Amino acid sequence: MTDTAIKVGMIAEQTGPLSFMGCANANVAKMVIDDINASGGLLGRELDLYLEDGATTDSVAGAAAAKLVRQVKVDVLFGGIYSSTRQAIKGPAVVEGRKLYLYPEQYEGQECDPLIFCTGPVPAQQLDPLIPWLMQKSGAKKFYLPSADYIWPHVMNKRVRELVTASGGTIVGEEYFPLDHMEYGETVRKIMASGADVVFNTIVPPGLVPFFQQLHDAGFTKRGGLLICTYFDENLLALLPAEQTEGLYGCLDYYQNIADPFSKTLLDRYNARFTDGHQFTGGSACSGLYRAIRLWAAAVTEAGSLRQDDVVAALDHAKIAEGPGGPAEMVSGQHHVRMNMYIAQAKKGKFEIVKALGAIDPNEAMVPSDHTVPLRAAAGR
Repeated sequence: MTDTAIKVGMIAEQTGPLSFMGCANANVAKMVIDDINASGGLLGRELDLYLEDGATTDSVAGAAAAKLVRQVKVDVLFGGIYSSTRQAIKGPAVVEGRKLYLYPEQYEGQECDPLIFCTGPVPAQQLDPLIPWLMQKSGAKKFYLPSADYIWPHVMNKRVRELVTASGGTIVGEEYFPLDHMEYGETVRKIMASGADVVFNTIVPPGLVPFFQQLHDAGFTKRGGLLICTYFDENLLALLPAEQTEGLYGCLDYYQNIADPFSKTLLDRYNARFTDGHQFTGGSACSGLYRAIRLWAAAVTEAGSLRQDDVVAALDHAKIAEGPGGPAEMVSGQHHVRMNMYIAQAKKGKFEIVKALGAIDPNEAMVPSDHTVPLRAAAGR
């Protein structure tokens, strides 16, 4: 390989409340970059990973993005978990720095910038199949929506309301709290009094732990109530006693018990290399990050150069034949990925897949071809 390395920037939440996710993302970035280098790099050049801690703080992530783009001069940027963090990265990296940025987490959709590609699931892939299926299967009609107060829960809840109403159900409660809110006694009392059949949760760590504890202590699931949390994965299950998540439904692009040989081998390789307890999971963006790096690498290979316009053009239709959960490909014009999706249920502290949905389109808006898309303000946080 030549002496001039390709600079790959990565922002991972290695400290703060989401460190259990971010440290796993950092592991994935190291593993995939090492794999690419072991097979000859890209365009005959080695990849150098520049890893920055986002610290689960948007201002820190934004500063890290500015450093990677302006000082390090990376060729591409990956990372971010919260949607508000994506927006914090977007300002200095994309709007000001005009740098290609791939966001790996499942999220609310609607990101629409020529230089941003999103490789995690969106509402059309999570909510649209899950909510009607669960309502038909269980007969549930009444939904309560306890939520963190930032852009992802607001957009997800709007879609849940549409889906529940279309299937003859009602929303009996919808509340929003700061991310560090820890006392949910009054909300739990409202949930119990409302007669809710389903709690659709978008509260995130650190508030997640006390909320689930208080909801369990009140006997919500014991009386037959159902829990839905679409970002929940094996990392999240590990945060809580199994009895608090028993029966919880999720819908993601990857769970650890997926049977396809590539997914199994990938998980085994990850577990053999990283023994720090940070798991390779779907909701924590690991699957989306693996997909993002591999799709970008495929685009660079097709483009035959690192000229950004050429890479973006190739990335618009990039595909990989194998990945966590199955093959994946960019839907041309949308900058989002068609991927396999799975409905799973928590049983005794582990997820069991109850329905393989096959490949589902993201159904996102077409991205404008010019570079005039304005920076969207982050809602809430």
